[in-house]
Amino acid sequence: MSVKGAQQVLELAGVSKTFGEGATAVAALRDVDLTIGAGEFVAVMGPSGSGKSSLLALAGGLDRPTSGSVFVESTPLAGLGLNDLARLRRRAVGYVFQDFNLVPTLTAAENVALPLELDGTASRKAHRQALDALRQVGIPELADRFMDQMSGGQQQRVAIARAVVGQRRLILADEPTGALDSTTGQGVMEVLRSRAEAGAAVMLVTHEARHAAWADRVVFLRDGSIVDQAAALQDPAVLLAQAGL
Repeated sequence: MSVKGAQQVLELAGVSKTFGEGATAVAALRDVDLTIGAGEFVAVMGPSGSGKSSLLALAGGLDRPTSGSVFVESTPLAGLGLNDLARLRRRAVGYVFQDFNLVPTLTAAENVALPLELDGTASRKAHRQALDALRQVGIPELADRFMDQMSGGQQQRVAIARAVVGQRRLILADEPTGALDSTTGQGVMEVLRSRAEAGAAVMLVTHEARHAAWADRVVFLRDGSIVDQAAALQDPAVLLAQAGL
């Protein structure tokens, strides 16, 4: 189901993911169907081990499903080789990792500009776009700092800036406010909301009902399956109860 945006940016059709084989096999996802349209902000909630991070990894082409299909802007990811898949991720997908995945030998601006430069954007243009993204997340003054000169929260904002830089149509965020105080966390949610308003599809994994309330729709995962979906504009306590948290 997608309630916003006629163009489907992300589609998962009958997606399952199993780790291991035989008696030790663990089903992370079970026959998941999910679509997110252009301009739609979807939050994913559920207890630990429910499959939220696996869902994001498959949506971003970082892993392949055991069965089922994943499409980004109608492109089936299963049909792409490693080079084409990497190119699609650079151009179309912004991913905020829980562990940031920043390059310690690069400055904040260089980290944010890196995917643009790898895709052929001229260095000066990439740097200008990186500075704009750092301004969006509230840390333009840290552009020339290296990772060991920043707090965990500052590094997290650099990672978010890298995910939203350029014209990516799909933003995937895995607990992006985990290392941030409440004021800064709200600022990050404003950035994600603005990307959706600009036409991107946004998927947010969160345990925080107050952050899920920024979304258009909340998807509830339990034991690898979607068990419910709801409009996000309701009491956060209701969202937490539905998510089993």
